[in-house]
Amino acid sequence: MKNTRKTLSYLLSAGLIALAAAMVPATAVAQERFVLISHAPDSDSWWNTIRNAVREAGEAVNARVEYRNPTTGDLADMARIIEQAVASNPDGIIVSIADFDVLQGPIESATRRGIPVITINSGTHEQSEALGALLHIGQPEYDAGYGAGQRAREAGVSSYVCVNHYITNPASVERCQGFADALGVDLEMIDSGDDPTEVQRRVEAYLRQNPDLDAVLTLGPSSAHPTIRALESTRRAGELYFATFDLSGEISEAIKSGTIDFAIDQQPYLQGYMPVIMLSLYSRYGIIPSNHMNSGPGFITADNIELVEELAGEIR
Repeated sequence: MKNTRKTLSYLLSAGLIALAAAMVPATAVAQERFVLISHAPDSDSWWNTIRNAVREAGEAVNARVEYRNPTTGDLADMARIIEQAVASNPDGIIVSIADFDVLQGPIESATRRGIPVITINSGTHEQSEALGALLHIGQPEYDAGYGAGQRAREAGVSSYVCVNHYITNPASVERCQGFADALGVDLEMIDSGDDPTEVQRRVEAYLRQNPDLDAVLTLGPSSAHPTIRALESTRRAGELYFATFDLSGEISEAIKSGTIDFAIDQQPYLQGYMPVIMLSLYSRYGIIPSNHMNSGPGFITADNIELVEELAGEIR
């Protein structure tokens, strides 16, 4: 049964790879070089799934794909990386819109030079269009937060705190705001930073100061993992309603144990795989989808966790 589930879990990625490979003539020699620039610091393990997807998509269409990111997540550094990528004149750029105002100039310099751009992950359809990108692949962050808040409200939650490990990214605030609006309460956030020890310390302090808190929302493994430990150390694991964005092995275990009620899955594999395929088709044949692609949100609970947990950090 275990091997059967794992085989079924790979069907989507295997099907996409086979489709992409079929698009490329057997005798073709790849000329494309694509660059993906993310806003993620090196410490953010969630992006490993996107990196896996980029590698597999590049192999499928025989294209060279480079992954670049600011080591510490500094957005000014990210802007410089985009400028360097543009100057190298690649056949296409894939980029997250972590902050529209900071990144607008560098991204527009690519589109002005005629370099095809696809935006992923952070950002909106409207921002992608304003930058001149071909399309956007990602999860509408406010909508995802709102959907999560609706589930929490139905469970009786009336107060919460959002543990924000990347507060300089406007999309992170949109997630927290959507959750608050669905509950009908004011936005409440902890600016936790991304150091695990510091995240845990700040969450523990907040829990001590707010003993009547109903729920906690985290925005990914970087804040979820330390928050799990904070709840365990304060003996509130399983007591507080706990929702998180994204998935990891540790988050999967917490869902199964009842510490986390659900994870919001934006299907990052699609965010890495599909833009490489689309840029390759566009470069070779002038083919591109006419619509943006919403990769999420989906919700992972104890009821469906076994279908995805073996692929956490790889494809899910």
